[in-house]
Order: sequence, then C-alpha cells, then structure tokens
Amino acid sequence: MEEEQVVADDAIERLVQARLAILREVSKVIVGQKEVIESLLIGLLADGHCLFIGVPGLGKTLLVRTIADVLDLKFSRVQFTPDLMPADITGTDIIEAEPGTGRRDYRFVHGPIFANVLLADEINRAPPKTQSALLQAMQEREVTAGGHTYSLEAPFFVLATQNPIEQEGTYPLPEAQLDRFLLSVHVGYPTEQEEQRIVAETTSTYAPELQTVLSGSQIVGLQQVIRSVPVGSHVLAYAVSLGRASRPEEPGAPAFISEWVSWGAGPRASQTLVIAAKTRALMYGRPTPSIEDVQAMALPALRHRIIPSFGAEADGISAEDIVRRLLEAVPEP
Repeated sequence: MEEEQVVADDAIERLVQARLAILREVSKVIVGQKEVIESLLIGLLADGHCLFIGVPGLGKTLLVRTIADVLDLKFSRVQFTPDLMPADITGTDIIEAEPGTGRRDYRFVHGPIFANVLLADEINRAPPKTQSALLQAMQEREVTAGGHTYSLEAPFFVLATQNPIEQEGTYPLPEAQLDRFLLSVHVGYPTEQEEQRIVAETTSTYAPELQTVLSGSQIVGLQQVIRSVPVGSHVLAYAVSLGRASRPEEPGAPAFISEWVSWGAGPRASQTLVIAAKTRALMYGRPTPSIEDVQAMALPALRHRIIPSFGAEADGISAEDIVRRLLEAVPEP
C-alpha cells in the first residue's frame, strides 16, 4: 500500500476556514441543528451522499437548498411520488425535427439528476423501479439512458429526505440503496429558544443575504486533500472492528449481536467510518483522525447498515441502540 503523505498545514487551515464560513452563512437561514449541518458537511467533503430522516417542518429541504446556494453549486429538486418514473429523474430521448430539412432524429433531454446537488425529497414515496434509477448515479457518477452513458459533473451529491412517521403509501429503501448513502442523519426538534427565533424570523421581513463560500472545483480539491490524510493503524483497525462486530456470524461478535441483528454492516461501513473520521479531523484542524473521530461518526455511518432482528423489534431495540451498545462492547486498541 502506498504511504500517504502528511497533509500540509495550509490545506488543513483551508478546511477549517471553509467549515467556519459555511456554518456562518448557513446559520443565517437555519436556526440550530449544528450537528446535522456538520454531518452534512462531512458527507459533502467526503464525497458521499446523505439521507436525512425527520418529521415534516424541520427545515430539511431548506437546509439542503441553503447549502447548495452557499457552495455555488447547481441545485435540482425532485419530489418523489408514487407516479414518478425513472425517466423523470434521468432524462429521456425525444424525436426532434431539423428546421428546413424536416429530418428527424433523437435528442437526449437531461433530467434533474444532471446537477451538483440533487435533493430527492421524500425518497421512500416512489416505487422501487424509480428509486433504482439513482443507484448507478450514486455509485458510478454516471447515467445510462437509451443505450448511451452520460457522465455526471463533479462534485455530485444526492441528499435525500425521508419522513419516518407516515408509512402508508411508502416503499422502504432496499438495503443496497441504503448502503450507498455515506451517512444517515436524524433531524430532531429545535429547542424552545431556537423555535422562538425560527418563528420570529419566518413571520417577519427578515431576508438574509448569503455569500458564496466555495465553488465546485474548490470542493473537489478539498476532497482530494481529505483522501491524502494519513490514518494510524490502530484507528483503521478500530473502524474495521466496529463494522465486523456488527455481523452475527462473525467469530467474537458480542452476544447481543446474534440476538438482535439479522444482517450486520458490510465493508462499506468501515470505509465510511475511516473517510468520515478523516474529514471530521481536518475540519477541526487535526492532521490525522483519532479513535474519538471514529466513535463520533459511528451512529450516522452504521445505523442504516444494520438490520435489527424480529427479536430486537419485539424488545423495542432499534439500530441506534445496537450501535451504541457496539461502541461500549468493542474495545479500543
């Protein structure tokens, strides 16, 4: 394995300043939700997609739109509904006649997926066939339509929202698609003081002016910086141990895993823990991630990759509860 180089101080400083500037601009529109915003930034800078889960009215869509504005990225929104078709996302071929000659030919009309930031609003309301239209784009950063493959412009992020309480008329995301989301971020209610400020600002003439912080090319550059961050062997070993310990068939897995877990996290979970820990470390001005960074990212990185058993559901044990128990059970190197 090629040895990674130590990240230069000026590169770390750029990431630190980028984080502070983005938080400053986003806070003009979004009140509170600091952990949610930082998880979103980690997902973007780690070149991954994020799934936001929360009840309606918490500002999930507004947050994504604000981030796109602050980062000067091309933004596109798709409202997922039961009648949405794959071509409504990817685009379609149309027959077009040439003026004068009348000669007809096919022309591909790009769909909303050809953007830097795609907001998939209420993603679980569309049928599986439509959900699967995102799979290739999320993994390979390209779209195939009409026998032709089209590349998506970097950076490319899918930021999806999901309502956890209205299950009627929804189609749960398959495990393969859930696994392609780098992080699963749960959006909670604001505090009383935050809610008072939200109400005051949204019922007045308050109209914040946002400043652009980063361009698409700068984001791609920062993503490359993060990839070059060195990781201690003990940190990498701990990340892999967490992922492997979530699998019931793994020798040495905690006893509660075989009781509460049907399927554990795959190798992509360990990859996510490492790249997210790298990003978090640099965002806070540290040149290499620590065990604490891995632990801080464990919940958003693992909770959508662990499938609780019927026994766990009967006992009222959620995937989040299992991840927290894992953090207690897996020893630090």
